[in-house]
Amino acid sequence: MAIEAQNNVVGIEYEVKEAGTTDVVDTNKGGEALEFIMGKGQIIPGLENALVGMNEGESGDIMVPAAEAYGDVNPEAMQTLPKEQFEGVDLVEGMTLYGQGEDGQTTQVIVKSFDDKEVNVDFNHPLAGKDLMFSVTVLTAREATADEVTSGVVGGAAEGGSCGTGCGCH
Repeated sequence: MAIEAQNNVVGIEYEVKEAGTTDVVDTNKGGEALEFIMGKGQIIPGLENALVGMNEGESGDIMVPAAEAYGDVNPEAMQTLPKEQFEGVDLVEGMTLYGQGEDGQTTQVIVKSFDDKEVNVDFNHPLAGKDLMFSVTVLTAREATADEVTSGVVGGAAEGGSCGTGCGCH
């Protein structure tokens, strides 16, 4: 079946690299398929759009520009915070820290620099501003059930349920 833009459950195997490099950024090769429902915003838009029309068993290389992946680097997402907020943390430039945002969601920041008084952090996604090259194989493609369409979760979990890890949710 050809993948449609809405309400298909798709399972893919993928490997992603920053365009122009050989460094693998993420992969699920040899692991469980990444399953998601088309049209629900569960994966980056550029990859989702490129999958439309592909068939089960089909493979391809898909270039996703930064704007259709994790967006461009937002200078406003860089902040200077008082070092006291990092008490007990052995700071290292380039390290990733996790905290809780105002909305209760987990927030990731990268330490750009620091001194005795201040810490400069970057709230941008680590892949913001980067074009990505996906090597993808469509492992499964099927119509979503009514429960899946309503809940937005593969398998149709009840409202408030969790899809666990590795499902591509954000």
